[in-house]
Amino acid sequence: MISELRGRIISGELAPGTSLSEIVLSEAFGVSRTPVREALKQLQTEGLVDIRPRVGTFVSAPSRREITELFQMKELLEGAAARLLAQRGRVVELEQLEENLLRADEAVRKGGQDRYAELVHEFHDLIMRGADNAKLADHYQTLMNQLAYHRLVHTSLSQPGRATRSESEHHHVLELIRAKDGDGAERVMREHVRASYRALMDSLDRQASTDAPAGGA
Repeated sequence: MISELRGRIISGELAPGTSLSEIVLSEAFGVSRTPVREALKQLQTEGLVDIRPRVGTFVSAPSRREITELFQMKELLEGAAARLLAQRGRVVELEQLEENLLRADEAVRKGGQDRYAELVHEFHDLIMRGADNAKLADHYQTLMNQLAYHRLVHTSLSQPGRATRSESEHHHVLELIRAKDGDGAERVMREHVRASYRALMDSLDRQASTDAPAGGA
């Protein structure tokens, strides 16, 4: 149950702000309210839901400050992972990254944003797996869950030209990893995460501007 709920939140199926009723969830999963309550407490610990006493439980909606802080951590973790992978040499994850970029190049050429978003997620996961550091991977997974990263990738890629620039940045990261340049791989990976963050915030600003009522104060 908790895995399914977590997956629905991370994928965006349960949007930020969605109310989560213990009664409805217990009926949907065919369990008592006690395991539902425990699952929601665990998801609160992971930063995925907000439990408001005497109000209700809701899917978390990260504030701009929280998104900024989470991306700062993402930059540190992914930079470290790129460095560690570069130091490992010709491992299986390197071959998988090369295959990922071939598929991603095709998706960008065809304008397949949904497909490219999937491949972006895979690229970053492969970098992390290739680092071969379980502690780093654990912290990273918690961070990605709190960001609901799948949804944010789509928002970031809505900025005109971002997919093409993103793919070019991925190629640069891989070139440095291939060259076993740990310093360079970490630096360029961190620059890539910062570029993604800027694209995301620009897209969020544009959405807010579009959604704002005309003539508002």
